[in-house]
Amino acid sequence: MAGTATHPRETTMDERQHTTDAGTGGGTGGGTGEGTRAVHAGRPGHEPYTPSLPGPVFAAHYHLPGEPTGPYTYGRDENPTWTLLERAIGELESPDEPAETVVFSSGMAAISSVLLGQVRTGDVVVLPTDCYQATRSLRERLESYGAEVRMAPTAGDAQERLLDGARLLWIESPSNPGLDVCDIRRLADAAHAAGALVAVDNTLATPLGQRPLDLGADFSVASGTKALTGHGDVLLGYVACRDERLAASVRYWRKTVGAIPGPMESWLAHRSLATLQLRVDRQASNAVALARALRGHPEVTDVRHPGLAEDPSHEQAARQMRRYGSVVSFTLPDQRFAERFLAALRLTSEATSFGSVQCTAERRGRWGGDAVAPGFVRFSVGVEDPEDILRDVLGALEAAAGA
Repeated sequence: MAGTATHPRETTMDERQHTTDAGTGGGTGGGTGEGTRAVHAGRPGHEPYTPSLPGPVFAAHYHLPGEPTGPYTYGRDENPTWTLLERAIGELESPDEPAETVVFSSGMAAISSVLLGQVRTGDVVVLPTDCYQATRSLRERLESYGAEVRMAPTAGDAQERLLDGARLLWIESPSNPGLDVCDIRRLADAAHAAGALVAVDNTLATPLGQRPLDLGADFSVASGTKALTGHGDVLLGYVACRDERLAASVRYWRKTVGAIPGPMESWLAHRSLATLQLRVDRQASNAVALARALRGHPEVTDVRHPGLAEDPSHEQAARQMRRYGSVVSFTLPDQRFAERFLAALRLTSEATSFGSVQCTAERRGRWGGDAVAPGFVRFSVGVEDPEDILRDVLGALEAAAGA
């Protein structure tokens, strides 16, 4: 783990890049930097007259003489395109220790493989009250299976007090959409002392922003739909872990439930990894620029981004994160003002999800389920020129105020 700031100061992108590139070690393809690793992760060795990344393999079955032994037996079990992508994500999530990754058809498929696949009747699950609402929606399903669900907020490591007798602790840090951060290492140590497994939803941070396995988690889970693939055109999820038995149980869940990704989606995801560092660095710096511009605006309150020195999450985020993500949240006076603001945006698309190269924003309260004000906006900052992003947002605020 890199990033050891001990006081709340905004870390510049140049400083952050020096820290990550100098401290990753190991590398892929002879390089030590995270950008190099992202470009080369999971790709086969150099062979004459072959592509650097083989195309997607479309196969429902394989030639299988004799006994049904691998590596490829049936299309629901294995696929060469998955293999390369899983190897790549594993190298990003855990560059210094072996880890196994299992890719899924969506982020929720990956989340379900852990929350539903690792829990039995009578088990206790600890969830954040402010995690992704679709994750929280699994509470009813877990309780219908006879599990007990306990809930506490992300901020202040509040989940720690609920760990007695727990089977599984689920962490989401930074949380979506509130952007609170908890001490993953502290919670993981406390959970393991209580005999619980630990899963971290790493969607917002990405493996270039945070490595949960290095912080003590048993599972690093993410929706690859978001920043990992980063173009708003692929649905994908994954689970990474270092324990072979846990990985086998997740893989068996995928096999029996059938939540498999398509080969084309898997290939597109792998191709997109080559630009991951470029995208997340640009998005993080753009997000800080937007957050700074919004602070002090007369119509805007509660601006949140972990990269701001004055943000309540910054000090802890600086200890365990290497990049702070693309999401900025803020609150406008009311629902109507927020809707006027979103309608006035020209560069930014009104859409759910986050992490795309294109700026997107939405009034999060329209979905229900999140404890947010009617004028709360989740803004996902893209890779556009920062001047254009600021012009679009500040102009929309002016238009909304004057309407």
